[in-house]
Order: sequence, then C-alpha cells, then structure tokens
Amino acid sequence: MIPFSMRIRSLGALTLMVCVPAGATATVAPQAAPTLHAQTRTDLDASMHGEAYAYATYLMFADEARAQNLMSVQQLFQRTADVELGEHFAEEAKLSALAGSNVANLQAAMTGEEYESHTMYPTFAKQARQDGDIAAANLFEEIAKDETTHHAVFAKALEVVRTGNGSIPAPPSVKPVTVQAGAPKVRAARTKQNLDTALHGEALASAKYTQFAKAAIAHGNQALARLFTGTADVERREHFAGEAQLAGLVAPTRQNLTTAVNGEQYESRTMYPTYARQAKAAGDAKAAELFTHNANDEAGHARAFEDARNQLH
Repeated sequence: MIPFSMRIRSLGALTLMVCVPAGATATVAPQAAPTLHAQTRTDLDASMHGEAYAYATYLMFADEARAQNLMSVQQLFQRTADVELGEHFAEEAKLSALAGSNVANLQAAMTGEEYESHTMYPTFAKQARQDGDIAAANLFEEIAKDETTHHAVFAKALEVVRTGNGSIPAPPSVKPVTVQAGAPKVRAARTKQNLDTALHGEALASAKYTQFAKAAIAHGNQALARLFTGTADVERREHFAGEAQLAGLVAPTRQNLTTAVNGEQYESRTMYPTYARQAKAAGDAKAAELFTHNANDEAGHARAFEDARNQLH
C-alpha cells in the first residue's frame, strides 16, 4: 500500500480513518459485528482504506507499465493489486463485519452516496472554482451528479429488497478514463488535498461495493450483486481514474515502483506491526494474527517491487 496522512471521514455505516502515508480471494458471509476493542476497529478501518487505495492505484501502475511494454512489471502490479483487494481488504472486511444484510448494505451505500453528492463534492467543487482549478471543479460537479443517481438507484433497489415488488435496477454504465503519466493538473494546495480525500473515498467505495456484491450473492440476489459490481466499476474506473489524472497520481514506471516500495515498507515495518501489537494488547487475537500476516505479505511485496525496479535499465 501507499502511505498517506491521517484524517477522519464518515462514509457509509462506518466512521473510517483515512491513512494517507496472484492472491487468494476471501469469501464474504454476512455476519453480526464481532466484539472488537475500539482501537482495533479503528486500525481495521484505516487498513481497509489503505488496501482499497493500493488496489486501485496498482491497477493504474499496471496500465502504465503495459504502455511502456514492461509486461513483467505490469503482471507484478496486477498480482499485487489482486492480493490487496481479494485477500487483505476482504479478510479485514470480514473481521470487521463490513458487509451485512442486503438492506443494511444498501442503507450504508445510500448514506455514503448522499454525503458525497450533497456535501463533499459540492464543497470541493466550490473551493476548486474559488482557487482557479476549473477542471477539478467541473469534475467534482460531474461526480456529484453521478453519486446522486447512484443514491436514487440504491433507494429503488432497497424498496425492491424490502417489499419483494419490482426489479432491481440495472447497473450504471461505465465511461472508463485512461490515466496517463504526468504532473498534477491542479494548482491550489486545497484542491490537491481535496483530490486526495476524494481518491481515497472512491477507492473505498469501490472495494466496499465489491464486498456488498459478494454478500448479495450469498443471499441469492444476483441482480443486486450486479448493481453493486457495476457501481464499484464506476467508482474506480471512472471517478477514481478521473481524479487520478488531475492529481498526477501515475508517473513513469520506475517512479511508480519507488512509490510502491516506500508504501509497502511502511506497512510491513511500521503500520501493520503497530496494529498487531495494539490488537494483541487489547485481546483481539484474530486481528493481531491478520495484521501480522499482512505485514509479512507487504514485506514480500516491497522486495518484489524493489527487485523489479533494479532490473529496469
């Protein structure tokens, strides 16, 4: 994962701490929230944010490596992204009981979409326009409209799930954004900070909806699973990607590998060991074990990324 600064924001049913410093796929079975120490839950929330962001970012790094005809590096980023989402995020989501019933998941999704469409993105758009970052303002306004639509679609799906009448709406169509390596296209520090917040929010929403889709499948609702999966694709391939282009998130592959090395080393040496110690002290043995396992994985990722960078000419 990639290190990022600490801040708190609420998205969905959880208040999550945003930490800004080929894998097995865990299945998701909706379950009651386990009893976890408050610090352990905070650390789980932070790590889920980071894993979701790493997944979305590494897929873009993979695309850049492919564009440079560095196919082995492209495959490395792809495999690592799969582990971050399919194993680390999924196992952390399972332990924290992120996914619940279809009704609870739809309500959580609606809460997040309402916040983004009515508060977060309109505020970001207004500030970007004030700061002269017109492209960012326009993008924030466009995404706010999309999130309003998502909220309405989820509300319709919730009505269907509750009453059994009607059909689950079709998933939204995706207009993928191709992200090219380059410098940030915004000037103001406030816009850059807001883009960073938005990027982490979109990455989390995409990863969370992926888990909600698995829960819907477990409940036998394939149509709802398709809706969650389709919305997750919009959040990552359209919203996250558009913001990444403005933020200059993607660089040439050597620099992307350095970014990945630094992030994975931070997680393996500092973040996850700290979380593991705190969980063990709190008596949350399963969380401590998971954090330790992830730390070991991230150390291996760091070595693999470093080896790949050393092999570049």
